[in-house]
Amino acid sequence: MTPVRISDAIRDVAFEPRLALPEAVDKYYAPGLVHTADGRTRDRGEFAEMVAGIRDTVVEGTVTVLDELYDGLHYAERHRYRMTMTDGTVVHREVYHFATLAEDGRFQQVHETGFDVEPDRQ
Repeated sequence: MTPVRISDAIRDVAFEPRLALPEAVDKYYAPGLVHTADGRTRDRGEFAEMVAGIRDTVVEGTVTVLDELYDGLHYAERHRYRMTMTDGTVVHREVYHFATLAEDGRFQQVHETGFDVEPDRQ
């Protein structure tokens, strides 16, 4: 098992999409994915729809990992990202990501929350 990293998933799925969306989602997320972000829970299909919307509106983005930890099938990570949207809006966020990995190393359950940060704190 080679475990995935959320920073790689963000780059491949949203910021630097080189793979078709279904292939990118399949690379990082197990079939039974349950994704909860800021209190909203999505299954894998709903998650893929959300990501498709992000892909359509992001011009560019960067992600910087601040902390990352694996403990067996448990994963925790803190990162900051900056993304520029098609309308010129720039979003800076810090995100806390807690996940359980499937036996094959892909994300099975994801819980994340975050907050906007000032651009100069990036």
